[in-house]
Amino acid sequence: MKKYFLIFLVFIIFLGFNLPLFAQFKPEGVEAREKWEEFLMTAEVVDQDQPFKDKEAVTKPWVITLEKDGVKNKALWKNPEGRMKGFVENWKWEIAAYRLDKYLNLCMVPPTIERRFQGNRGSCQLWVDSMMSLKQKVEGKVKTPSYKIFYWNRALYMQRTFDNLIANEDRHQNQYLITEDWRMILIDHSRSFRTSKKFTKKLIYDEKYKEGPTFIMKEIPKDLYEKLKSLNTEVIKEVVGEYLTDKEIEATLIRRDLIVEWLDKRIKKMGEEKVLY
Repeated sequence: MKKYFLIFLVFIIFLGFNLPLFAQFKPEGVEAREKWEEFLMTAEVVDQDQPFKDKEAVTKPWVITLEKDGVKNKALWKNPEGRMKGFVENWKWEIAAYRLDKYLNLCMVPPTIERRFQGNRGSCQLWVDSMMSLKQKVEGKVKTPSYKIFYWNRALYMQRTFDNLIANEDRHQNQYLITEDWRMILIDHSRSFRTSKKFTKKLIYDEKYKEGPTFIMKEIPKDLYEKLKSLNTEVIKEVVGEYLTDKEIEATLIRRDLIVEWLDKRIKKMGEEKVLY
């Protein structure tokens, strides 16, 4: 296993399901992510393929193999921009989602940067090997190990909080990757950061969600709650750079307010210890 990838795995393991509290980064974890960002930007493309062009992936991403200083890893490159098959797509939202994930200390989105490929700008995301997708888990009727259920559920609540914030209308089951030790990795955010009333008047995941009231932000880390409250226009601009417009930032803050209001009502009703940990 490559040196940097081992460090990245240590970082994710520490972060995810081994701690009952909201884990903070280890120094080597921060270092690994920054190294992967640099690797994605500067490594040489030694192979390329477009395996999904005839399948269900609307954006037709490329799988590229990158190599630098003896380190080799795959990455997913895409550059959709505009309306595609009825949905508005934008590669810039992939990068904005990663940067917000990083700011919020969720660490569920693989390193993602901007990179030119075949002369075009696009997003380039580190390829993370997984045991299966959520779709494969559901279709194969694979049960979550009993000792992982508690942490798996908490990861789901954080995913719902994140998708509520970024207005990700396309979190289907293929976009949840599950590692062998039952960590959750979230991919594909090119349909996020919506600005219409549909995504600024209510949250995606609340008691009225189409798949039932269990799809809510049942409990989240206190640190995540405080990070959400710390967001403002200046903070988001500093975090995401050019990858969100002023209108998209404004809509994100409106949703942040809806999230905090929803959580505060739940705290008032149930007590803080039932909602924040």
